[in-house]
Amino acid sequence: MKIPFLGDRSKKPGVPDAEGIAELLSECELLRSQASKEGVRLDDSAASLEELDQLVPRWRDDEEILPWLGNDAGLYLGTVIVRTVAGAAWEIWPNGQPVIRLASGREFDVVASGQEWASSGVPELSQLYAEVAEV
Repeated sequence: MKIPFLGDRSKKPGVPDAEGIAELLSECELLRSQASKEGVRLDDSAASLEELDQLVPRWRDDEEILPWLGNDAGLYLGTVIVRTVAGAAWEIWPNGQPVIRLASGREFDVVASGQEWASSGVPELSQLYAEVAEV
């Protein structure tokens, strides 16, 4: 029996679908806010990664913001990959870490990459994207 106001009960309660996970991980509010202050619009494109790479890294002086911004940078990189690379999808490891799984089966820890980018600028987000997009 389907009761419309109860929603789809065939899904496990509390377990979001892949689209819901992707939407949640794409928020990246701190990164989007910082980029906007610098005049960079994050439109989930590879070109926006290049623009992020060009920002003056003022956040490196703020130890409180740095890890959060790195996390957001990784999630944003993952968002761009999922939206533009055929067969790429989010996967959540058992420890809760979000990673990107490519069609080839290779997994890519975008959060760790975002942390490295935020703290040192190397490797650049656009470079990481190019490496993943080639595979």
